[in-house]
Amino acid sequence: MSIIEKAINAIGKGRNDESRVDSSDGQSSATVQRAEQSMSARRQSVTGGEPSVSRQTGRSAETGAGERVNIPFKDLKDRGILTPTTPRSAIAEEYRSIKRPLLINISGDSTTPPIPHGNLIIVTSALEGDGKTFSAICLALSIAMEQDKNVLLVDGDTIKGEAGKLLGVSRSNPGLIDLLQDPTAKPADYILDTNMEKLRILPAGAVHTHANELLASSRAQEVILELSDEDPSRVIVFDSPPLLLTTEAGILASFMGQIVFVVSADQTPQHAITQAIEHIGEDKMVGMILNRARRGRNPYVYSYGSDGSYGYAGSYAATWSGKP
Repeated sequence: MSIIEKAINAIGKGRNDESRVDSSDGQSSATVQRAEQSMSARRQSVTGGEPSVSRQTGRSAETGAGERVNIPFKDLKDRGILTPTTPRSAIAEEYRSIKRPLLINISGDSTTPPIPHGNLIIVTSALEGDGKTFSAICLALSIAMEQDKNVLLVDGDTIKGEAGKLLGVSRSNPGLIDLLQDPTAKPADYILDTNMEKLRILPAGAVHTHANELLASSRAQEVILELSDEDPSRVIVFDSPPLLLTTEAGILASFMGQIVFVVSADQTPQHAITQAIEHIGEDKMVGMILNRARRGRNPYVYSYGSDGSYGYAGSYAATWSGKP
C-alpha cells in the first residue's frame, strides 16, 4: 500500500475517533514529513476593501506590468493567513515545516538528488473549499521570507482568480491568459512587483472560454519552463483550480515538479481524494496538507493550531509518515 493510500485510509479512520480542539488566535496550521514511494513514483506527505495597486514607472501600463501591488497584510492576517508581521506565530512555524522538504527537493541534499523543475510547485485540491488558495498564499509568503529565495505566485485558477484578489490585484488586471494568447509577449510584461521584496505575482488575467486549450498549448509549456529555468533562486507557486472540477488543474500539474494536494478533514470525501490523485502523474512528487484536522486517538495524526476566520475554523494539520 502506498503512502498516499495510507494517508487516505487514515483520514477515514480519523473521522471516527478524533475530538475537537478549540482555540482562538486566528491562525491555521499544517505540518510536513517526507515519504518515498517505490518504483518511479516518489510521493511525499505534507502537513499542514477594493484591491490596491499603485502605479509605478517602468514597463507598459497597458499590460499591467510596471505596477506595484500593495498586498493588504492586515486583511490577510484578519483572515488567518500567514503574513510577514507574524513570523513567530503557529501558522508561520507550520509553514516552515511544510516548505523545508519542498526546498530540499529543489536543491537536493547529500542523500536525495534535485527534482527536475522542482521549483515549479502547484497547490491544488480535489474539490472547491478545501483550502488550496489559503495554502498557496501561505506557502508563497513563507518561502518569500527565505534569505536566498524569491517567489513568483501564479494565479492559475483562471476562472475565479481568488489568489490575486486576496493579494490586492484587480480581477481586470492582465495576466497568465493574456500572456499565453500573445506569442510575442514576455512573462515580465505581466508579472507584478509587490510591497514584499521577494514576492511577485502573475495574475490570472482575462476570463477565456478556451483557457483549457491555452494552458495545454506548447506556448504554455514554453512559458512555464522559461519561468523555471531563468532564475535558479526563484520558486514558482501555482494556485490551481480543483482537480475534479476542471481539466485545467490536471494540465498544469503535468508541467510541475512538485504537487501540494490539500484535503479538508471531515469534508473532502475519500473517493474524491482517490479520484483526484489518479489525475496526477506517477512521476510527480506529491505532498498532502490536511486542513481542519482534529486531535484525537488516530496514531497517524499530529496536530496543533487554532481557529481561523477564512473558512478554516479548527484548521489543524495532520502528518503521515513511513514508507509503502
